[in-house]
Amino acid sequence: METTKKYHIEKNTVQETLIIPLFGRKVCSEHFPYLFKDDEAERICNMLDYDFAEKGKKMESAVGLFGALEVAQRQFDLAWEVRSYLSEHPAASVVNLGCGLDDTFRKCDNGKCLGFNIDMPDVISVRKELLPPFNEREQNIACDLNDFSWMDKICAANDVKNGAVFFASGVFYYFKTEDVKNLVCKMAEKFPGSVLVFDSCNQRGAKLMTKTWLKEAGIKDVGAFFSLENESVLKEWSPLFKSVSSKSYMRGYRDIYKDVSFFHKLMIKFCDKSVRMRIVKICF
Repeated sequence: METTKKYHIEKNTVQETLIIPLFGRKVCSEHFPYLFKDDEAERICNMLDYDFAEKGKKMESAVGLFGALEVAQRQFDLAWEVRSYLSEHPAASVVNLGCGLDDTFRKCDNGKCLGFNIDMPDVISVRKELLPPFNEREQNIACDLNDFSWMDKICAANDVKNGAVFFASGVFYYFKTEDVKNLVCKMAEKFPGSVLVFDSCNQRGAKLMTKTWLKEAGIKDVGAFFSLENESVLKEWSPLFKSVSSKSYMRGYRDIYKDVSFFHKLMIKFCDKSVRMRIVKICF
């Protein structure tokens, strides 16, 4: 019987950072099947030559399981916004900024929209192996988000009048505030009538992150990197922003508070009040 070749993941590489949210969604599916079911995350994890024992042990803790909940809930929230936009703009471009191994487009595909997954060349090379485009309307673009040429490629592939919904999942924490501002203002200029949704936290939350995965990315000066105390400050960035709003990360789209343990209830309250984990929406 022929065995399927496994894709090797090196420790302490960009490849390893890609599988953390993927593994989180898999764990969440296993422990909270009544809330989330992600067969694709399980399929890809089974394709990998990687020892998940250490990460699995960490995620089996109460704190680790909450991290898995966060990752899965974030994808649910962003997918909700994508579907909402597509309900009024069925032929829109669905643009995944810093896509990693996220499969939101195929979860939201309505048969008419176009999907664009954008990330650095080394990330896209991994994605092509593990999560290649599943139809002719989805394509990967290997490009630094700060190189705005990717916007021209989307404009060339789909009429701007059809609309666009952009989303970034766990991405902007790695960007300096000025870079996020330049990026979003350029998007507003190029794609009038479009929407951007992304997750954010305040500086306290960013400082907590430096003890974990931001530290691994070499980010030390948190103050220079993107965080939000209140999304209303974004309105000052550009007159092209028609509206700026936000919702609770864990309770704003589907309130899972009643479905989790007492400890996780406390964690949800902490995330809402102390670190302001939000899903932010900017309409251009």
